[in-house]
Amino acid sequence: METIKLRDEYIKLGQALKAAGLVETGADAKSVIQDGQVLVNGVTECQRGKKLYDGDVVTFDRETIKIVK
Repeated sequence: METIKLRDEYIKLGQALKAAGLVETGADAKSVIQDGQVLVNGVTECQRGKKLYDGDVVTFDRETIKIVK
């Protein structure tokens, strides 16, 4: 499981996918999120701007990312 360290209070879902290298561009992030391919804490998330906080877990394409402070 990869981790992303927060610089601020939160990171947006699209930014987290890019930071983890799971997508190349913001457009790619938008597409996979809107297609329902991304889970946040086990629930399908369709909002690219969803705010992720310390402890949140994102799953996409068999990869898991944990957000840490």
